[in-house]
Amino acid sequence: MTTDSARWRTSRRSNQSGGNCVEVADNLPDRVLVRDSKDRPGPVLTFAPAAWRNFVRDAVTR
Repeated sequence: MTTDSARWRTSRRSNQSGGNCVEVADNLPDRVLVRDSKDRPGPVLTFAPAAWRNFVRDAVTR
């Protein structure tokens, strides 16, 4: 899997002092990518768009 065309964004809750944050690339048509903002070359998690939407919805309502 290539992530060359992924447009990564960091949470607005992230700060410049190295907080625990993830970056998300949701511009790809068939998957959403998630990575650790402190380890950008490290592993990337891949989700189906519907699974990611469900996760975010459930996380926000808790």
